[in-house]
Parts: sequence; structure tokens; C-alpha cells
Amino acid sequence: MEIFHSIVLGIVEGLTEFLPISSTAHIDLAREVLSIEATDFVKSFEIIIQLGAIMAIVAIYFKKLFSWKVIRALIISFIPTGVIGFILYKIIKEYLLGNTLVIAVALFVGGIIILIFEKKYNSLSEPERGIETLNVRELLLLGIAQALAVIPGVSRSGAVIIFGRAIKIPRSLITEFSFLLAVPTMLLASIYDIYKSGFSITNQEWGSIAIGFVTAFIVAYFVVKIFLNYIRKHSFSIFGWYRIILGIIVFILIFWA
Repeated sequence: MEIFHSIVLGIVEGLTEFLPISSTAHIDLAREVLSIEATDFVKSFEIIIQLGAIMAIVAIYFKKLFSWKVIRALIISFIPTGVIGFILYKIIKEYLLGNTLVIAVALFVGGIIILIFEKKYNSLSEPERGIETLNVRELLLLGIAQALAVIPGVSRSGAVIIFGRAIKIPRSLITEFSFLLAVPTMLLASIYDIYKSGFSITNQEWGSIAIGFVTAFIVAYFVVKIFLNYIRKHSFSIFGWYRIILGIIVFILIFWA
């Protein structure tokens, strides 16, 4: 893999991991545009640069991640995600991962759902709540919602955010919680993926991984900061429209090809 490819994929990962637009979809599309073959190394590369983006969350929320109330909330939410993800892992890997049509449908439908829920729950002036106020029912439902992200194109953060809005969790709280929930979820998912893939990487390939990892970390760090400020004053509608437009473009490209 060329240095340019490592940087571009790192930028794409950092830009999209925590926005409700699906990082998996964008990484797959970027790989197609760059004509990068989905070799075992490339798959491992994509898994590891996700960890770079996750480390940005660790850096931003380092103290909060060691709060028992936050740890408790993350454990409860992760349980349904882990169980459902483990059960569906083989099916998703075999039949859905890398399927461009599935990605297009998920992007389009997800965009419509975002617009519907933003129209229904569009209040920007909401009472302040902390993570410690989330009850067990809410946490389990958010974990189930996150499990939908095993479908390529759904978006892990998007599923959590929209489901959170549906059960009337304030915009800023559900956004922050979706970031924090990514840490155990993506960390364990990445470790499991690496284990299943065999993880055979040469010294030269480690250089490409390091570039992608650092790039994803830096970009994700600033994206999270900007996104948190953005959603305090704006709705998620722009991401809904973006998903719909991108989904249509992917549909056109599929049938054009």
C-alpha cells in the first residue's frame, strides 16, 4: 500500500468514524475509488486504523472513562451489542461485508430515518443530563441499537444517536455517549477481527499502518471536538440528507457499472 493510500484512508476513517454517516461505507467506497484490492493486509489495516480513531476518544475523555458511573453504563450497553454481534459475526462477514448494494440501501434508509426523527424530536433547548442519569432500560436499548451497525452502511454512532433521540435522550448527551460507547465496542471488535484474520504483517506494512493510525487519530480528534460544538446549535438533518444523496450516488454507480 502506498503512503498516499494510507493517508487518504486514515483521513476517511478519522472523518467518518464518529459521524452518523458510516465509516465502513466510506472506507469501502474510498478503497473502490483508489482501486485498492481488499487483501488480508488491507482488511487488517482498516481494522487497526479504527483503533487510531478510538484513541482520539480516549485522549479527549481520559478522566471520564475512569469514572465508575461511566464504566457501569458502558458495560451495560455493551452486553447486548456483544451478544448480538458475536452471534451475527459469521453471517455478516460472509454475506454482507463489502456488499455495495447493502451499503447503498443502508445509507439511503438511514438518511430517511434521521430526517424523520429529527423532524419529530427537533428541540435544541433540552434539559441537561449526565451519563449517570441513563437507566438500565435506556442503556440496554442503546446497546441493541448499536448492534445494528454490524450491517455495513448503518453507522454505529448513527444508530445509537437516533435510537437515543427516539427515547428522548438529550442531543448532546446521546452524542457524547455514542463516542464513549465506541471505546469498548470498537476495541474488542478490532481485537476479535485481528484474531480471526491471523494478523500476519511485514515490517514494511507496519509503516503503512502507523501512518494510517496516526492520521486517523489526529483527524478524529478534531472532528469530535467540532461535532460536539456543532450539535449544540444544529440538528442532525444535514447528515440525513448527506446519507440520502450518497446512497443515491452509490445506487447510480452500481447500476451504471
